[in-house]
Amino acid sequence: MAESRWAIGLMTGTVLDGNIDVAAIRSDGETIAEFGPCELVPYGSDVTPLIEAAVADALEWQFSGDEPESFAVAERCLTEAQAEAVAGFCERHGLSREVSAVGFHGQTVLHRPPQAGVAGRTRQLGDGALMAKMLGLTVVHDFRTADVAAGGQGAPLSAIYHRAMLARIGAGPETAVLNLGGVANLSYFDGETLIAFDTGPANAPINDWIKAHDAGEMDRDGRLALEGTVDEPRLAGLLSHHWLSAPYPKSLDRFSFRQAMAEGLSLKDGAATLTAFTAGAVGRALDLLPVRPTRLVVCGGGRRNPAIMAALAARAKVAVEDADDCGLRGDAVEAECFAYLALRALEGLAISFPLTTGVPRPMAGGIVNRP
Repeated sequence: MAESRWAIGLMTGTVLDGNIDVAAIRSDGETIAEFGPCELVPYGSDVTPLIEAAVADALEWQFSGDEPESFAVAERCLTEAQAEAVAGFCERHGLSREVSAVGFHGQTVLHRPPQAGVAGRTRQLGDGALMAKMLGLTVVHDFRTADVAAGGQGAPLSAIYHRAMLARIGAGPETAVLNLGGVANLSYFDGETLIAFDTGPANAPINDWIKAHDAGEMDRDGRLALEGTVDEPRLAGLLSHHWLSAPYPKSLDRFSFRQAMAEGLSLKDGAATLTAFTAGAVGRALDLLPVRPTRLVVCGGGRRNPAIMAALAARAKVAVEDADDCGLRGDAVEAECFAYLALRALEGLAISFPLTTGVPRPMAGGIVNRP
């Protein structure tokens, strides 16, 4: 059995909030031995516009023809910014000499799951070799490409880390982990079988709806949704979407479900309806599992939205608990996950599985870049 080592994980989500999640954990690639420091490090003001331009170009590109020139520009800029974030993080916490690996997820600009007879594609911007050179540390990046090349969805990759989280808090199959980022994903482990899949949208369409109405960047504290009224007939129609009842494994792009679902509604009613859809979609997802969990441990930014948490309890009919209240760190989970996956990559351990991404067998992944 491998010894526990320190790793740092990096994550920037598809909601493009201008921040880098940085977290350290100590692990042997199986169990979580210790949580280290975690921080939110803001990008410099020049970085996010470059990423936004690359995302916009990616939506036009759709994996057809040469990559847009904006990719290379954004990739170098975000790699340098995230490397500087790691260097500062190590300095502040005295970690530099102890870090065995950095898990560098990069920025997803386009993700297309496999469909009938058509292989999937995924693109994350991030230059692992450049970061390794800048930091003088081993950097693991490009966690999704091998999975997709083998016929997998390329997502979600968090399941194996969620399993370690459940073990750390002593939870059984009555408990599943729900992550609320731009998209929502669910992980379930019954002691033998690990299952994970995206359930539907989470923060992305709500944020886009708020931005489109010049009402801020997000529905802060769920205030707008809580003051609005759900359009129940429209919600019922949305919840009949064929994707929600499709069998797992399955994954979504950030733009698979858009804010246009609320078109024609007032700002508050639209926020309420999109929030209810996120929760209702989770309920449909729970119905697909072999045994329906009675408790969800919720991580990710969406758990800070009381409207989403209330809607989950009411519409998904499940007890919801903030990961922070279970001795976990709800804001750091995704970054921790890539630290954990980096350590697994160094050990040659699998990071994706038949019932998490749809690969034919448990598969290792990630490209290891030595300094």
